[in-house]
Amino acid sequence: MNLPHELIRGAAEIEQTARGLRPHRLPTWVREQFPDGQLLSMQSQPSGVRIVFRTSATRLDLVTHPTRIDYPGAGRPRGRIDVYADGEPVARDVLGGGDRIEVDLATGRTGFHAGPAHTTTVSGLPAGRHRIEIWLPHNESIELVGLRADAPIEPDDAGRPLWVHHGSSISHGSNALAPSEIWPAVAARRAGAELRNLGLGGNALADPFLARVIRDAPADHISVKLGINVVNLDGMRLRTFVPAVHGFLDTIRDGHPDVPLVLISPLFCGIHEDTPGPGAIDPASIGSGQVRFAATGTPGDTAMGRLTLQVIRRELRSLADRRAADKNLHYLDGTFLYGPDDATELPLPDGLHPGPEAHQRIGARFAEYAFTGNGPFAR
Repeated sequence: MNLPHELIRGAAEIEQTARGLRPHRLPTWVREQFPDGQLLSMQSQPSGVRIVFRTSATRLDLVTHPTRIDYPGAGRPRGRIDVYADGEPVARDVLGGGDRIEVDLATGRTGFHAGPAHTTTVSGLPAGRHRIEIWLPHNESIELVGLRADAPIEPDDAGRPLWVHHGSSISHGSNALAPSEIWPAVAARRAGAELRNLGLGGNALADPFLARVIRDAPADHISVKLGINVVNLDGMRLRTFVPAVHGFLDTIRDGHPDVPLVLISPLFCGIHEDTPGPGAIDPASIGSGQVRFAATGTPGDTAMGRLTLQVIRRELRSLADRRAADKNLHYLDGTFLYGPDDATELPLPDGLHPGPEAHQRIGARFAEYAFTGNGPFAR
């Protein structure tokens, strides 16, 4: 059967292609206004996007056509599809086939390799009517070709709080193994929240168009995690960064004046704590099966306004203090989610992004902080 658009959650738009439906996490006007290749690639990966419905079916077949970016020698795992029934995992399927865009990290050359569609089959579902949630891959683009079931499918109309989150590649899910195990998904599943994930690898840069997207999105809760991309791009100085964040928050508040909003500073990342960017792939790690990142700036070089993670945490805390009149703005130090002790216990595999176990820990800590007790999203 063709997949009804209303079953797809967490996307800005659904594009009709020759094969089926392609979810986009950013609207057309953004993609046309700023057609940056990296941004377009990241927004096309449906991190946090789900197919949600109710059914009494015992068998489901989801046909998809994935497209992945492959870096030979970098050891990147294939995307996966996770299936839950009434909140319990019932299937995890590693994608096969699909199209492959091969990028040589040493030379920058690219090549395109076409592949077949992929079918995810879920069988043996227990009797009764269930809420089914299919998490699409966070690290591969995908076209939804069709969904077959041995019983009728109906939209799920249960109301859940809408949580819009924006962040970097860590929020996008880098180094997580499965789409339901990226840290925002872990937090959303624990809290019973409806996630719209605007974690965009390399693109948490306080861009005005992202603030407008959040401003215009339905939201009961909003969180914004800024800093690491600004440092590893070496894209701003202190003088431009602080006003940019003020403007970003002001734009969000134009559409959501009273919605609880959490401003999150960077997680701990040893290479950039006291060393500005740009960040770069360590050439010695290419072909090793695990690329690693390094900071290329000079340690301690902040006198002329260059940014490090320590500087950004200090400035974001000060910025939040100066906006104290906004009683629904909350500052969260990112090292509460992943700090130096966590880095010792669960080191960043590539020097920049947390591994699978750390994603679980970060998600659990954010859920506990934001959605329970007197947390900003629990009120």
